[in-house]
Amino acid sequence: SLLFIETRDLLAPAQPQATPAVDWPRFAKAAWSQLAKLLHLPGQTAGGSTLATQLEKYRHSPDGLTLSGGEKIRQMISASVRTYQGGPQTLAARQNIVRDYLNSVPLSAVPGHGEVHGIAEGLRVWYGADFNQTNALLAGNDAKNLAQKGLALREVLSLMIAQRRPSHYLSKGRDELASLTDSHLRLLGQSGEIEPTLINAALASKVTYRDWQQQPTIQPIETNKGISVVRSRLAALLNRPLYDLDRLDLAATSTLQSELQTQATDYLKRLADPAFAAQLGLLGPRLLTPTSTAQVRYSFNLYEMTADGARVRVQTDSTDQPFDINEGSKLELGSTAKLRVLTTYLQMISELHERYAGQAPAALKKIEVNDQDRLTRWAVDYLIQHNDHSLANMLDAALDRQYSASPGEAFFTGGGLHRFHNFRNEDNGRNPTLRDALRESINLPFIRLMRDLVRYSTYQGPNNSAELLKDDSDPRRQEYLARFADREGTTFLLRFWKKYRNKDTQARLDTFLDSMHPTAMRLAAVHRYLLPQASQQSFNSFVRAHLPATKSAEKLTDARLDTLYINYGPGAYDLPDQGYIAKVHPLDLWLLGYLLNHPDATFSQAVAASEHERQEVYSWLFKSRHKSARDSRIRTMLEIEAFLDIHQRWQQVGYPFDHLVPSLATAIGSSGDRPAALAELVGTILNDGVRQPPLRIDSLHFAAATPYDTRVVNDPDRGKRVMPSAVATALRAALSQVVDAGTAKRVAGSFKLADGTPLTMGGKTGTGDNRIEAVGAGGRILSSKSINRTATFVFYIGDQHFGTLTAFVPGSSAQNFTFTSALPVQVLKGMAPILSPYLQPGAHTLCQAPASTSVEYTQAPQPGVSYLSHAFE
Repeated sequence: SLLFIETRDLLAPAQPQATPAVDWPRFAKAAWSQLAKLLHLPGQTAGGSTLATQLEKYRHSPDGLTLSGGEKIRQMISASVRTYQGGPQTLAARQNIVRDYLNSVPLSAVPGHGEVHGIAEGLRVWYGADFNQTNALLAGNDAKNLAQKGLALREVLSLMIAQRRPSHYLSKGRDELASLTDSHLRLLGQSGEIEPTLINAALASKVTYRDWQQQPTIQPIETNKGISVVRSRLAALLNRPLYDLDRLDLAATSTLQSELQTQATDYLKRLADPAFAAQLGLLGPRLLTPTSTAQVRYSFNLYEMTADGARVRVQTDSTDQPFDINEGSKLELGSTAKLRVLTTYLQMISELHERYAGQAPAALKKIEVNDQDRLTRWAVDYLIQHNDHSLANMLDAALDRQYSASPGEAFFTGGGLHRFHNFRNEDNGRNPTLRDALRESINLPFIRLMRDLVRYSTYQGPNNSAELLKDDSDPRRQEYLARFADREGTTFLLRFWKKYRNKDTQARLDTFLDSMHPTAMRLAAVHRYLLPQASQQSFNSFVRAHLPATKSAEKLTDARLDTLYINYGPGAYDLPDQGYIAKVHPLDLWLLGYLLNHPDATFSQAVAASEHERQEVYSWLFKSRHKSARDSRIRTMLEIEAFLDIHQRWQQVGYPFDHLVPSLATAIGSSGDRPAALAELVGTILNDGVRQPPLRIDSLHFAAATPYDTRVVNDPDRGKRVMPSAVATALRAALSQVVDAGTAKRVAGSFKLADGTPLTMGGKTGTGDNRIEAVGAGGRILSSKSINRTATFVFYIGDQHFGTLTAFVPGSSAQNFTFTSALPVQVLKGMAPILSPYLQPGAHTLCQAPASTSVEYTQAPQPGVSYLSHAFE
């Protein structure tokens, strides 16, 4: 049928060297039809493509289209080269062209299935016919099957005709396709290609199109969050969208433990039932009420540390939504940030140990340390006072350092004064060690510790920028002040941009004027800056229109307006003075003027255009009488620089975001985090300071049992040491106290070995009550709107398993909840009967690695096997 329609002598053995790329008569006819079309002559446009060039077109041309004559020539050359690769004899190549065309010809697309390629898929998708059965019918001679054979012929022939315009013929043009099929059947009969009885049977038959709702082409399988995450990761790994991923000849092996994944998902969903929640002890103060259980979402992940990486055994939540709290969120997870702060602290102590531990006491006494650098001062004093300079003992002593828990101090951070509070008022008078503060999650010691980390980064960093505060004549101060002006100006510019975006010019002007307290002088300053070329008449109308009627009648004579027009004209005042006169921020005034002249500008364009104005607005900083103001701005920039250093340290241990909020509040969670990233940090601590990439895919098997059979397995050598072993040991001990006697003590002893021995357990809790607050003078809160509420427990169990459990309430309804991290701790405790069989060490665990990854990777890579690299994220 195909050759009868397209090229009848394509497979003729009598022409062993014939080229399938060009049919010269057809090409000439097509060229003439294109010329006739160009000259507006009557006639039908003809195509010049052979099967060989059509293959090249839909496989390799942009979007499968021939958009120019040059592209058509390229298709013909490519088809010719491909044909003669095996030599001058082309019969085998021509046979391959026919086979490949039948197997891959585009046949439009179907809702719920996608693109349709090849006769086999076309029969199944469009007619619900089986390819093998169709072949058997067409090859058979049983007279009893003549009607079925005729229908099979019609179905195949109709698809061959439809390939010319598949989206038309297989959709709205079905009657037209049926008529064309009848015509071709008669031609086949007249040519003697097919016996008359079969032609008559085919003409008498009628195709039935598949009902995709009643008979879907793809049967959906039950999936879960873990599988969805694996699919997304695989799509990113292969740089293919999910649509294309579903069409690859590929089998992927996941690290997920299927049975445990299912049990954990069912468990989390059952927590919405008040009776089940009560049975688990989830109701009560700082937990839930019977009416609130259904509103809380839970997310859980569990990893197993193995030689080649941290295998994800469970990743699930209680929703069926595609959003993944574990990996797709940025949430304030409260006091879990204290674990990151403590990790950075111990790493800094380790650096000081490496720098100074080898020096004699006499040399240590000569080291100059800035009064603000408390960490270096403590480290030097410790090494002077103790003969044992081992890192383990020094880290132990560092955890026993005491910090005040008093909330009475105001901290200059983030460009202003801030006060912080403890969760429990009874902690306010304490002076706990850092070990105790972590165990009981006391805020103020960690605020003060973070301040020490910032100062360490400032004073121990390159060039010691803090020296700028001593010498007002240091030329570097000018550079820092310029950077402050640029940063501060950009921040204000963004605030004003949000006010004006998505508004037309008049609406922007109205918005600006609504924020003013208008007087004639202020309106004059605004108008003459925004519209410097406007006439006196236009100026008068503007001022009178926007000034309250009482003031207008009393003072706005024509003479007064003439004076204002002249006094506030272009050049009379600079931008800062114009803003001062109008009592608006100068950058607000500048941005409005910029948008009047560039209404379609982007924010990045506004930032680029305001480089000079941002410096001009803060020119007062550079004047001699403002040294204290300059110092406070320089402190702000030094703090920002210190947080850049701290951010780099956090990223090395898996922090997922591109920046930290440069504020001491980062110590209690204001910079945000992700549960999966916290789990990765705990996994590094559990793995003795070596960071292993999380593994969700064990192996990939492409095109099994074909000439392209390829298997890809994990590269086992991906671990990277990111902290000294002694630091990891000290952190494990500190985390274990949180479970043994701290905020997570309710889960202590819940997970046991088969013989009843409790598994060692540690972790960190955190609660995030995330709100938008409007603050008035003196720090008074004018309004507070809840965004969400979170409670997280990041943990390790035994020597190999770790993970997180998060409770999450999104939106304004979160203001009705008061649960703390006691909730996820209690939820995890209730999972003990489910998890315990999978946590047993050695051969007793049910978290066995799949057989495909149990190979010893001690030899060179083998042919046909590639290695899958997992980059740290």
